[in-house]
Amino acid sequence: MPKLIIDNREVEVPSGATILDAAEKLGITIPTMCFLKGYEPSTSCMVCVVKIEGSDGFVPACGSIAQDGMRVCSSSQEVRQARKTALELLLSDHLGDCIGPCQVACPARMNIPLMIRRIAAGDLQAAIATVKQDIALPAVLGRICPAPCEKACRRAQLDGAISICLLKRYVADVDLQSASPYLPPLRQGSGQACTPGKNKCVAIVGAGPAGLSAAYYLRQQGYDCTIFDQREKPGGALRYAVLPERLPTDVLDKEISLIERLGVKFQGQTHIGREGGILLSQLRRDFDAVFVAVGPLQPGDAEGIGLATGPHGIVTDAGTYQTSLPGVFAGGDAVRARRLTVRAVADGKEAAVSIGQYLSGQEVTGPIKAFNTHIGKLTDEEIKKFVTEAGAAPRVTPSQEGGGFTDEQARCESARCLHCDCGKAESCKLRQYAQEYEARPSRYKNQKTEDGRQMTEDRGQRTENRPALSILRSPSSVLCYEPGKCIKCGLCIKIAAQAGERPGLTFVGRGFDVRVAVPFDGQLSESLKTAARQCAAACPTGALFSRRRHGDEPPNKLGG
Repeated sequence: MPKLIIDNREVEVPSGATILDAAEKLGITIPTMCFLKGYEPSTSCMVCVVKIEGSDGFVPACGSIAQDGMRVCSSSQEVRQARKTALELLLSDHLGDCIGPCQVACPARMNIPLMIRRIAAGDLQAAIATVKQDIALPAVLGRICPAPCEKACRRAQLDGAISICLLKRYVADVDLQSASPYLPPLRQGSGQACTPGKNKCVAIVGAGPAGLSAAYYLRQQGYDCTIFDQREKPGGALRYAVLPERLPTDVLDKEISLIERLGVKFQGQTHIGREGGILLSQLRRDFDAVFVAVGPLQPGDAEGIGLATGPHGIVTDAGTYQTSLPGVFAGGDAVRARRLTVRAVADGKEAAVSIGQYLSGQEVTGPIKAFNTHIGKLTDEEIKKFVTEAGAAPRVTPSQEGGGFTDEQARCESARCLHCDCGKAESCKLRQYAQEYEARPSRYKNQKTEDGRQMTEDRGQRTENRPALSILRSPSSVLCYEPGKCIKCGLCIKIAAQAGERPGLTFVGRGFDVRVAVPFDGQLSESLKTAARQCAAACPTGALFSRRRHGDEPPNKLGG
């Protein structure tokens, strides 16, 4: 049996084993996209390349046989750069959205499509859990948010955007009116709603939306939080600047009470940085970190607090919310001119990530920015394809002006969603590896669409006719095919052939124009009668995916 060395570690494998097999035996992870165990490797994606000592180029680990005495490098910067290039070449021909346009437009990056699917499925407990992963005050925002997400909704170009804000309000209101409103789930080994205290505490200056949000997410990390505010009650501008007709006081009180139930302490009528109040230096001495969320700065505030300011407020690092003082962070209207409550709530959530990194001794890098690619505006024909699997009713209007949805109205409105987010966003290998290797989608500009049609660019925006969405229906699910996301790995062709599908699938065309299709211009629904779901599960991108008709989330999620 051959012995070889991979990354300075020796391994023995059976004759005929590949470098990929040898690496797996050592526990070394080599990325693969076009490879699936049980099938002949096609070595087409070149994402699994490694370097063999003594050779000039790279070889695909999935198709290279391990040789005795071979020395392999799988993790050098040179190898990583080669894989990055392979990924960027694949992305140059990739037409698809990783994240729905509505989620991209939401300052808090809430998973709006998943919330809507869960409402449609009648699982409101899961829906509120989805919302509160990113928004600590959904009932508040459901009433006052200007809904930038709806401006990006693709259904708007057909018959009106989905009423995302009202759906969020509906889920939050139902939860607040329940006997046991949602609290973050128990973590293993914890007898409380949050992890036990980590002997670290955070002072939050300002009880407005940014401060409340930061406290909500810091408590979930296990840190003690005390919110200081100059007013008697928490809420900031939400309580003292928004008319009760728009935001009823009882709604605000209920959402704040849920944050307090996590163990957040509130100390009102306390001035920070002013005569007779508490100095920032004192907070830094008594607490392990400070988050400043005082709202728009008033004359004299900056001097009193003792932080550097610019034209829009306190100066911070845009990615981490760190100020010039170690351990002091700032967010919300205190640092930016655009005064949106949803942006302030997002600041609090994101700052909590940075503060958690600081308190745990990690490098403070801030929240990870999820990798995403964009299609842009769809053609009318493409929109019609999406609508075939959505409700045909027009946008729902609440029965009472300024009121919320009834149960039936919420179900009807949620059925209108086009589900234009990627069906495999959480398990797409192309997206995972692009994030890991910091690949840039625009590095290489492809001049054709996947089916050979010419593509032009106008100020960097694609304006070509894009591939349409194909639909396969079954009693319990919808199988979708988006050719623009296909990397031509051939796995679906091999699976269909092994399953005995007739006519099955094949490659059509040559060179860069090659594409996966049904022989003799047949229909996809005719070619995958039994192996469709197996093909969908094996697809390394979101080109072929399975979506439940009344399911709660995109299938094939990692770990699921």
